[in-house]
Amino acid sequence: MSFDRLLFRPEAWYRENGVEIRLSTPVEAIDRKTRSVRLFDGSAIDYETLAIATGATPRRLPAAIGGDLEGVFTVRDKADADRLAIEMKPGHRLLIVGGGYIGLEAAAVARKLGLDVTVIEMADRILSRVAARETADAIRAIHQAEGVRILEKTGLTRLIGEDGRVKAAELSDGDVIDADMIIVGIGVTPNDQLAADAGLEVQNGIVVDAFGRTTDPAIFAMGDCAVQEWRGQKVRLESVQNAVDQAEAIAAILAGGADPYRPKPWFWSDQYDVKLQIAGFNFGYDQTVMRPGSREGSLSIWYFRGNEFIAVDAINDAKAYVTGKKLLEMGRPVDRTAVADPAVDLKSLIA
Repeated sequence: MSFDRLLFRPEAWYRENGVEIRLSTPVEAIDRKTRSVRLFDGSAIDYETLAIATGATPRRLPAAIGGDLEGVFTVRDKADADRLAIEMKPGHRLLIVGGGYIGLEAAAVARKLGLDVTVIEMADRILSRVAARETADAIRAIHQAEGVRILEKTGLTRLIGEDGRVKAAELSDGDVIDADMIIVGIGVTPNDQLAADAGLEVQNGIVVDAFGRTTDPAIFAMGDCAVQEWRGQKVRLESVQNAVDQAEAIAAILAGGADPYRPKPWFWSDQYDVKLQIAGFNFGYDQTVMRPGSREGSLSIWYFRGNEFIAVDAINDAKAYVTGKKLLEMGRPVDRTAVADPAVDLKSLIA
């Protein structure tokens, strides 16, 4: 696939629609009093309305434990992918630090390319921050069947280098494993310092209201750098879909619309020939229901908080995903007993 196919719009579209893009132009500060943005070259751009879409930065390993050695990678942009592609050679030994979606997707790609892959996760299981144990158990089994070694309750003590390049890793249990390369997938930090320096409220992201406005009504924020309230909790959604949906909602508001942004969260993760599809927010769940799918290896995990259905994970089960997503949009009560019974047609839940 060419890189151009990954772009939301071709470069020519911006020129044809009067959008000026200034690349390699970092912003030094926001001056709210004069409503201007000061650039590092000393120039300034005045604004009536300002939108901040600074994204997030992958967390890196400290240099003190070898994080600056050659062969240590994060995965965030095209440059990262290009560097990784050079190193992804059959037989290379890859250590992945972090058992979240980024780490597990990287493991799947690496195994398909013939690398020897080990994943370490400090928590008691993979996907502990984002998914139920049932989902983690299913994903773990898939990776182990593909030959991935997964070490849970295992941290990284240090990387061991030779001539400036990583060659091994010492784990928290004292074991030392050989590694030709390291991929770090331990989360991201929102790029909110510019906003904080301007006096805007930040709480692990730039705080916005339902319309995307920050604590300054002339400034909006969106995407991975923005945190918003959802059902009484502050949430920051790290997904392509949220970034696109929130940007479109804010654009509509700036064009005179009055509708607040209501996230309709859905995510996906492709690993080997497995498609994991997720709808809803599962935070605060206190019960799950597992439902086998109609074909081998397919299943879904349904999340409940009290009597409220709040999310679904569907593994190779598009029907469960579509049904769960529809039920969330409808806000309709869901019968757990019916969900758990594979003899009950899911379509009957939305009829």
